[in-house]
Amino acid sequence: MARLGYYFGAGPAALPESILLEAQSALLDWDHSNVSILEVGHRSAKFMALLQQAEADLRDLLDIPSNYHVLFLGGAARTQFSMIPQNLLSASKAHAAYIISGLWSSLAFEEAKRFGQAYAIEPGEVCQPDTAYVYYTPNETVDGMRFSDIPDTGNIPLVADMTSCLLSEVIDVSRFGLIFAGAQKNIGPAGLTLVIVRDDLLAIKPKSTVPTMLDYRVHAKHHSLYATPPVFQCYMAAKMFQWVQAQGGVKALHDINIAKAARLYAYIDASPYYQAMVDDVNARSRMNVCFSLENKAHEAAFLAAADACGLRGLKGHRLQGGMRASLYNAMPMEGVDALIKFMNDFSKGIN
Repeated sequence: MARLGYYFGAGPAALPESILLEAQSALLDWDHSNVSILEVGHRSAKFMALLQQAEADLRDLLDIPSNYHVLFLGGAARTQFSMIPQNLLSASKAHAAYIISGLWSSLAFEEAKRFGQAYAIEPGEVCQPDTAYVYYTPNETVDGMRFSDIPDTGNIPLVADMTSCLLSEVIDVSRFGLIFAGAQKNIGPAGLTLVIVRDDLLAIKPKSTVPTMLDYRVHAKHHSLYATPPVFQCYMAAKMFQWVQAQGGVKALHDINIAKAARLYAYIDASPYYQAMVDDVNARSRMNVCFSLENKAHEAAFLAAADACGLRGLKGHRLQGGMRASLYNAMPMEGVDALIKFMNDFSKGIN
């Protein structure tokens, strides 16, 4: 049974139908083992082989250098807001710099202040001499903003929350000290967070004792198996990595994502009935296109009509309002075209 329409939700986000069908089969019998993927032991030979292959595939997709660890951690990406300062702040490097560009970087900043001396900076601003790291969010899902360039932080490690953009664009991992990403955008279901961390950062002696389950060193030492990982989410991530490879890799999807966002923004900019929420074209997110109706009184009717046409998940974040069309890797160009057609038809109906 094929799914109808397109889902534009910001996360948990749409997944490729082919992977959902594979998962459906694996719920009863994973890989002819007579055991459900929901039942398989995390220390079984089959699962450990899957996790090893998933890491190898991710390393290949992102060209991750050998001096970086890849961790598959349970829980929400927000957990990293506290794990990062707890693990990276030390007696000699007691400050952390945060570039505030939207809701998620702001929340990370507020959390960091609970564990050390965090301060806000602008891109390119000189950091305090005892700064342990510079933190930023390349793509802000709520605000629909993105950084077009990677901040130059010199010798200070750069930490990035890539929850909503990892695997959607080509990146140079070697420019970062630590990258993390919640799975629920381009990787799989919610409940898994990937962490890519350079090995020299694991040599830092934190200024305070870090709880065992929040210690990157523990998870790296045990290859993500110190405690039971989110097995099903790891399975789905492994499938997604293979799917990305089958699409031609990250570069191929990057080109498609640029084209998808450009087509939708071009329509919005040309229409008198819709307005992009981010004026600066260089700062507009490719993953999360935030827009509003010229007449906000029509928003409820817009969402109801869109849902009736099979276009779901378009309501903006509760703090931002308006509309938000998330164009993650699993969203095909056909979905963008369907949305544009609907928006055009709807505008004619209210004219």
